[in-house]
Amino acid sequence: MSTTPAVPAGQPALPQHPDVDQWRPAVRADIDDIVGLCRAMDPFDNPHRVTSRDEIADQFDHAWIDMASDSLLAIAADGTLVAYAMVILSPSRDVSVYSYVFGGVHPAWRERGIGRALLAWSLERSEQQLASVETGAPASSRAYVDERNPGAARLLERFGFAVARYFTIMERDLSAPVDEIDVPDGVRLEAYHPDVAERTREARNDSFRDHWGSLETVPAMWAQFVGGSHFRDDLSVVAIDDDGRVVGFTLAEVDEDSWSAQGFTSAYIALVGTVRDWRGRRLAPALLATALRRIQAAGLERATLEVDTASPTGALGLYERQGFVATTRDLAYVRDR
Repeated sequence: MSTTPAVPAGQPALPQHPDVDQWRPAVRADIDDIVGLCRAMDPFDNPHRVTSRDEIADQFDHAWIDMASDSLLAIAADGTLVAYAMVILSPSRDVSVYSYVFGGVHPAWRERGIGRALLAWSLERSEQQLASVETGAPASSRAYVDERNPGAARLLERFGFAVARYFTIMERDLSAPVDEIDVPDGVRLEAYHPDVAERTREARNDSFRDHWGSLETVPAMWAQFVGGSHFRDDLSVVAIDDDGRVVGFTLAEVDEDSWSAQGFTSAYIALVGTVRDWRGRRLAPALLATALRRIQAAGLERATLEVDTASPTGALGLYERQGFVATTRDLAYVRDR
């Protein structure tokens, strides 16, 4: 007999599906089951990575996520977790408002309509989130799909999403030498350290203001990023000018769990940026080359990153000149409110 809880007032009605015995929000005790579900989906939905426990657990600590309202689990009669959804409203909401839709269905339970039911609920919750923000800023629901997952792409398109951007995943083989690139005058390069955390956040926000889909990174988000278990101070590099301002950065993470899916050891370069008044001085190439040498010296086989192929900063060309090659793409899907 179903033990599905009553729907809180003002929340979307729970889906109905004959193969799902219970629909309910996620709680901390579900973390390991969610990780297990995501890892079963990863080879089909995100073949280049493996979901880490930390990234799921961190969602329960975000002040801007209310698990009781923003998550949904689908549980079979035998207690098996067969699907989940997370709908996350961006904490930065002044310029644009985004509601991100995540989730999926266990591969053994697909082609039964569970995904359609889950996405319908997710989009109703997403619309509620967007409607709750009264800034008047443009608002949209967003989702990201690996291009090797056409089923998810078709489902999003059925619900009114369209591809808005392509993000290419690139790799750099570190068995090849890394060129020495002169550091511009008036700046010094250092390994990232916690003392520059806030200055680096400010540099990140300045350098990404003209990037598609980028919002300001608020302090709480930044603290979780640079304080996360995957972040590597020693492989990350900041550029500091004569006034002590951080004017550029290359910030790296190492996720050993994903090495098995990739087939090689690696560091992921999560962020590369230069503040706008320092662009055009070849600071970004110097930063990236320094970071690549650090990753190389750490004995890792490759560096990976993801780039917006239409970035106005010319980032794609920068990475190609530094020896990165394209592998696959993530598709950014958007549904405007």
